[in-house]
Amino acid sequence: MLDLFQLEGPAKARRIVVAMSGGVDSSVVAGLAAQTGAETIGITLQLYDHGEAVKRAGSCCAGQDIRDARAVCDRLGIAHYVFDHESAFRESVIDAFADEYLRGRTPIPCVRCNMGVKFTDLFRLAKELGADCLATGHYVRRMMGADGPELHRALDPARDQSYFLFATTQSQLDYLRFPLGGLPKPQVREMAQQMGLVVALKPDSQDICFVPQGDYASVVRKVRPEAECDGPIVDQQGRELGRHKGLIHYTVGQRRGLEIGGLAEPLYVIRLEPDTQSVVVGPRTALAVSAARIAEPNWLADVEGRAVMAKVRSLSKPVPARMQGEWLHFEAPEYGVAPGQAAALYDGDRVLGGGWIEETASAFG
Repeated sequence: MLDLFQLEGPAKARRIVVAMSGGVDSSVVAGLAAQTGAETIGITLQLYDHGEAVKRAGSCCAGQDIRDARAVCDRLGIAHYVFDHESAFRESVIDAFADEYLRGRTPIPCVRCNMGVKFTDLFRLAKELGADCLATGHYVRRMMGADGPELHRALDPARDQSYFLFATTQSQLDYLRFPLGGLPKPQVREMAQQMGLVVALKPDSQDICFVPQGDYASVVRKVRPEAECDGPIVDQQGRELGRHKGLIHYTVGQRRGLEIGGLAEPLYVIRLEPDTQSVVVGPRTALAVSAARIAEPNWLADVEGRAVMAKVRSLSKPVPARMQGEWLHFEAPEYGVAPGQAAALYDGDRVLGGGWIEETASAFG
């Protein structure tokens, strides 16, 4: 069992810290770690106010989730610690999420959370506890290559979370372990039942844990009340076609909700212009981009001039592309690419790294 955590030496001499959100995945990781015979410690970061989060369905790292994590640790007979990171989470993730929307961008807070609060702070805590590794319930694989550990997609493509972990650094990868990357989710739930864990049938958390029912606008309004400022909906020539109730209600590629009647063809959101509070719309062909400039890159391998597969949205399929300097060039026009999104690059199943999309180049001028 110890080989799931890629640790050498006698198990009793090892210490594994497990990041526990209160869900089934991280709970099973804790169970697997305890079964190795290594000293296992569960850590949960409290990211929300207890009173607000205790009844929130689909959240993580708060209220009932913390109690679930503690119950799992009690069942397994391992230590469990909770650290208050509410302020850090609010500033580095929630506030940044709202500010990105105000800038007319499409944020991905799950990546920012992994880059900041979860990995950076958990690393520090795990090392302060003298752990040999930090294990998480993410569905990705850590594979040993010729030059050291590599990050690979999960075997189950429906569960793969590698897109959200492209910013994992090489030094972090040296310390991280992902024991679920080779398992399908049904098997993980079976394991939870076999271990007698109270979370065995607990539903999965939603994609963005702090956005109830997917209502992004309500979160942005709460954090930045000035966000709901109306403005014009204009075509690519600047002619006003209608009015909107705030940029926070729109994203690049959106078609529904424009409420513009009497048009000969469907229109899509082409870009958002926060300086003038304008929503620019146009035909689908105007969404096509030939390249995207990548900022804040994190590379786990050399990608310059290399043919890669690029994933530019969490639910999209990777497409052929090539990296040239700061620009990612697509072999064929790509649609719906927006500043603020992330691009993760792959060679087969291996994650080569990625970065944030800062701007795009139109495929048709």
